[in-house]
Amino acid sequence: MAALIAASFVPAFAPASAQGNELQSSFDNAFGTEPREPSTFEAIYSNSFERRIAELADGGQGRIGVAAWDLATGEQITVLGDQRFPMASTSKIAVAAKYLEMVEQGRYSLTSEFPLLIPVRSRKFSSAAAPVRKGNTMAAIDLIEIMITRSSNPATDALLAAVGGPQAVNDWMRRQGIVDFSIDRDIATLVRDDGEYDPANWIDPRDSATPKAMVRLLAGLYRGEFLSDESRRVLLGAMSRTVTGKRRIVANMPGEARVSHKTGSLNNTSSDVGIIESPDGRAVAVAIYVTGQGARRAREARIAAIARALYDGFNVRARQNRNWVSAPRMGGG
Repeated sequence: MAALIAASFVPAFAPASAQGNELQSSFDNAFGTEPREPSTFEAIYSNSFERRIAELADGGQGRIGVAAWDLATGEQITVLGDQRFPMASTSKIAVAAKYLEMVEQGRYSLTSEFPLLIPVRSRKFSSAAAPVRKGNTMAAIDLIEIMITRSSNPATDALLAAVGGPQAVNDWMRRQGIVDFSIDRDIATLVRDDGEYDPANWIDPRDSATPKAMVRLLAGLYRGEFLSDESRRVLLGAMSRTVTGKRRIVANMPGEARVSHKTGSLNNTSSDVGIIESPDGRAVAVAIYVTGQGARRAREARIAAIARALYDGFNVRARQNRNWVSAPRMGGG
């Protein structure tokens, strides 16, 4: 600091350039801010597991976001984990969770009935909300089932309307401490207006979440932090029966692994999020969002490869370190 203070008393008659050079030199000497060449431009990974996931999630052909959390060992791994990605239908998990909370509060029941909300054809961006018409009436438990297992959009919009719209779901998420998540439109509008931006090179904050936020949601649901045991069984049970996404997380999983998941698809983006349970009793919460890659099949193949690498990598790491942390609510049935 003495050098810096002394520099402030350069004689007034010194040329301005000389004063500037001397002052900068003194500042650099005092604080070490002179330019330095970086030691390396290569990414540094703490282990081969991280390196493998980073290679598979290379974003050269579009953004890829990954977050995974071994709920037994506590180990986490992320790639663009804090960057927003289109949720597409993965947001339906939060819609179901909000409805189940209202069941616990006595405001609804699993047998409460609501009409399907079926989209009516309209031009893109022609209205703030896409028009819908009422369809058949179904019990909430059945709406949750087809919303999760078959990704029914009319069922989702039925429950979204019942809980009070997107903001009600966002408020529920905030109360769980999850902020990097936002539902802004119903599914009918989201699908009608899809394609406004290319998610491979543009981040639209609407109807988006970070991979880390989605993994936090999954972990809280699995461990019983957000809902009652009964509500948890309803939601995770439906996720275990998902029939969409055969070429995604489940594609490369070994027979002994149990997957409970929810897929999502929109323009140039494919995703899959869920819980992968292994025979030793561990559970890994996983969120994989893939954009670009040329085609849907390529995106799905990337999801499948990343998911299997996560499963194998966490298994190896768990065997190396048996000092697991407590993971309540093991078993997602």
